[in-house]
Amino acid sequence: MTDRPLLLLDVDGPLNPYAARLPRLRGYTTHRLHPANWLSRQTPGSRRHRRGLRVRLNPAHGARLTDLPFELAWATTWMHEANTMIAPGVGLPSDLPVIEWPELFAKDPDGLYWKTRPLLAWASGRPFAWVDDMITDLDTAHVAAHHDAPALLLRIHPGRGLREADFAALREWALTCRTER
Repeated sequence: MTDRPLLLLDVDGPLNPYAARLPRLRGYTTHRLHPANWLSRQTPGSRRHRRGLRVRLNPAHGARLTDLPFELAWATTWMHEANTMIAPGVGLPSDLPVIEWPELFAKDPDGLYWKTRPLLAWASGRPFAWVDDMITDLDTAHVAAHHDAPALLLRIHPGRGLREADFAALREWALTCRTER
């Protein structure tokens, strides 16, 4: 086990700013991908099914993420397909650990984001930062109450994706986290 905290990466929102307007996406390239989870919700043979999901990725993000003092892992519905479909587009290694969700989009009895409880179990007491576009104040409070190690939950706007301020916040938090332990 490494002494670096985990950086748990969602794809849609942080790496794929799906809600962005095209002129504002400098540095991004557009890909048409066919992830299994998305395909399963499309009508077979439909135009969307044939064309694939439009995903916008910034090829510079991989180097920026690997330069951070974290151990990277996927926390996304793309699961293992993040390594084969997303990693090449952003310049990340294709063998990052993956959180395998027990049930996608499961309704939480307390109103938490469906990823929160499985993510905490997966982190297994390790310090972590989590970047996702769906994190709420309720999730942040739950993690603070149920996770003994330091944690940073960073909500990323799905129209902007990861930005300079987010990279700076992650770096600063990781360095602070290391000095506190």
